[in-house]
This record gives sequence, C-alpha cells and structure tokens, in this order.
Amino acid sequence: MGGLRAALGRLRVAGGITVGQLRHHRLRLGLAIIGVGLAVLAMTLLAGVGMGVLETGEQQFEAADRDLWVTAGETRLTPAGGGGFENSLTDSRSVAAEMEGQDGVANAVPLAFETVYVGTDSDGDFQTFIGTGVPGTGSIVQVSEGERLSGDPHYAEGSYDGERTNEVLIDEETARALDIEIGDTIHAGGSLAAARNNEFTVVGVSPTFERMLGAPTVVMPLSELHQATGTTQTEPATFITITVEDGADTDAVQTALSESHPEYEIRSNQEQLEAVLEEQILVLAAGGALIVLALVAGVALTHTLLTLVIFQQRAAFAALSAQGISSSLLVASVVGQGLAIGLIGGLVGLVLTPPAVELLNRIAAAVVGFDGLVQTAPEILAAALAVAIVIGTIAAALAGWRVSRTPPLEHL
Repeated sequence: MGGLRAALGRLRVAGGITVGQLRHHRLRLGLAIIGVGLAVLAMTLLAGVGMGVLETGEQQFEAADRDLWVTAGETRLTPAGGGGFENSLTDSRSVAAEMEGQDGVANAVPLAFETVYVGTDSDGDFQTFIGTGVPGTGSIVQVSEGERLSGDPHYAEGSYDGERTNEVLIDEETARALDIEIGDTIHAGGSLAAARNNEFTVVGVSPTFERMLGAPTVVMPLSELHQATGTTQTEPATFITITVEDGADTDAVQTALSESHPEYEIRSNQEQLEAVLEEQILVLAAGGALIVLALVAGVALTHTLLTLVIFQQRAAFAALSAQGISSSLLVASVVGQGLAIGLIGGLVGLVLTPPAVELLNRIAAAVVGFDGLVQTAPEILAAALAVAIVIGTIAAALAGWRVSRTPPLEHL
C-alpha cells in the first residue's frame, strides 16, 4: 500500500512538472502540436488517396450493372486522348451474338473505346476525346438530359450500308470543353480527314462513361464509331459486357462461357478491376511508396519535433535535477509532454482531415472527373492518431533519457 502511494505521489509530481513546462513554453508547444497535426494530416490524406482509387474503381465497375466482362487477353489502359482502353477483341458483334445464345445469358453487349478528333467546325480546331461505341439504343448508358440514341441501323447485319443516325451523347465535361449543348452539331472521326466528313447531332447528356473512365467522352452507335475510325472490317471492342438472367448462377455462367470460348478472358466485376489495375502496377507501386513515405515522414517529423522540444528544455531540467529531482521523475514528466503533444497534435490532424478531403475531392472531380477519389476510414484515422501518440511518447522518452544522463552542470 505504501509503495502504491509513493508511486502515485511521484506520478503527481511528474504531472505537475509536465503541466508547468507546457504552460511556460506555449509557443513551442503550439508549433509542436501544429507539426504533429500536419504529419497526421499527410498520412490520412495519402492513405485516403490509395483507398479511394480502389474504391472508385470498384464503384465504377459495379455502377455499369454488368455481371461479367469478356476481353481478349490483357486489359490495357492507354493515355491517348486523355485515357481509355485499348480495343483488342475483334469481330465483337459476332462473338457477342454467340455468347448471348449461351444458357443463362440475358444479353451480351460489345463496348468500344477509341480516340477520336472532335470539333464544332469542319474547318476549325479539333480536340481529342474518347469515342465510345454502344450497340442499339445504348440501354446501359444513363442519360441525365435529352434523349437516348435512337438505335444502330447503320450496322445492317454487318453490311454497314444502313441509314446513319448521326447522333451522339456527350458528358458535361465535353460540353464545357467544346461549348456545346443538346441540339448542336459536332464533327468527329478517328482522323482529322474523317472528322471533317462526319457530322453528328448532340441528342443527350450522359455521365456514364466519364465516370467510368475519368475523362470526357463522346458516345455514338457502335457501327458509326467503327465507320468513323475505319475499323468496320475488324469490328474491335474493348469489352463484351454480359448480364445473366434472373435466377441464373453467375459463376456457373462464367464457367460455361470460359469452356465454350477459351480464347477469351471472362471475369467478374472484381476480377476485371484487378486485371485493369495489374496493368498499372507502376502507378500502384508509386501510390504505395507515397503512403509508406507519408508514414516514414510522419514518424520522422514527430520524432524530430519532440526531440527538439525536450532538448530546448535541458536547462530547466538541469535546474530541477540540481534541486534533487530524480532522473526517473524527469523522464516521466518528459513522457507526459510527448503524450500530450502527440495526442493533441493527432486530434488536430484528424479535425483537419475532413475539410482537406473535401477540397481534394473537388479538385480531383474538376481535373480527372472522378468523385470521391480521396476516401478515409476509421481504421486510417485511428492508425494515424496511434502513430502520433506512440511516436511522440517514445521520442520524448528517448530525449528525456539522454538529457537525464547528462550532468546538470553542463546545461547550467
């Protein structure tokens, strides 16, 4: 009992020293708290970016409302025209028709993404956009304003001599870039010459593929995209998207399609996302390196700040030591300072995180077209706060131990 009282007494003394030092060095305390807060903010934001990229990718594939994705080999992203996918699946219409006849398949829809030149005047300047080809009325395309595409009669069962609709859907970013609206006409094609000879009317606004690709798009009937890009002979597509019938087992349909079409990769939403990300391993590695760097930098900054704070109090600690205060009490008081600074600084960083996330998401939405690209989770916030508290406490303890080992006269 006596030992416990003595320990509590020493703890009260150490706490009193801690509070006294913090009150006496308010400016230094404030700067240290801000520094720790910024370190925590850096960790939460960079980790939030990494999580947001994966979450956004999953959401975009889920939003497409498809069950399976068919590709011919690897799914490669291309930076041409601001981004998109390479078209490697040829004779896409025929392949889609064969798969649609499979038991359990409700529909199979080929989608093509090609870089196209787009302008408002055949004799004016042209910009590059992602041209998206969809068969039929494009039922998988969400239209926020105007009308859907009226169909794809130009295909004419593969003869490409049917009547052209000359209709396109645009997204809001494309509308701003070209200063156009529903009812306006544009020129589009896979080359400048083709673009000047292909005139389209804007019939609606759709955010579907801008959200999926994170870049401005122009959506048109698949056959008209093939005609405008000179690919009617090969009919390439990036994907064939498949929806299974109600009540059908998606895994069983996937297995059956894989067996009947072994030359193609048939994946679920999650598998297709992983396949896309595998092609971006350098980007993911860079993102992972940034997260690790943020952690290391946060640890280093927190350690350095707490070490400096304690080192600058060495004269005061030397005076206390000369008055008979034991080294263990001094170290305990220093640990108290580290714990307080780490805790308060960590909380400051957490308070700053939500507005910083909102700001970055607004910038990301304006620049790349993705909403919610930076996302946080309780696990990320808790980990950042734990790093601030643990590293702050350890750094202060080490600094206090070094100060306590130095003879008081060297500091007085």
